[in-house]
Amino acid sequence: MDDSDMDDWETWEMHDEARLSPRERLVLLQIETGLRRDRRFARRMGDGQRRLLPAAVLLLSMASAFVAAMGIRTSDPALLCCFAFLWPLTLFQAVRLLCRLTRGGSRSGQRAREWL
Repeated sequence: MDDSDMDDWETWEMHDEARLSPRERLVLLQIETGLRRDRRFARRMGDGQRRLLPAAVLLLSMASAFVAAMGIRTSDPALLCCFAFLWPLTLFQAVRLLCRLTRGGSRSGQRAREWL
């Protein structure tokens, strides 16, 4: 069987069978351990999620307020149940955002503490 007859899965399996020496495994484990402990690296890797949480809190707050107002106005049990579901979720996300803002070490945390 020559290389042109191999599909991608067979090629992947060949690479998957590569073995590391005990020294290479030890070095790889040390690198992974160091990366797990590096909080700055973890924050940089999660930057995309940092932008989504404030938007999620804003949208959940607006949806909760709208559903609450419409539920009170119409006395529709379905709207009141939706509010009962949305409100705790909104509070949970707002607490997560508040904890993130007040946590030390980040630029946004320093700005939040200046206001407190």
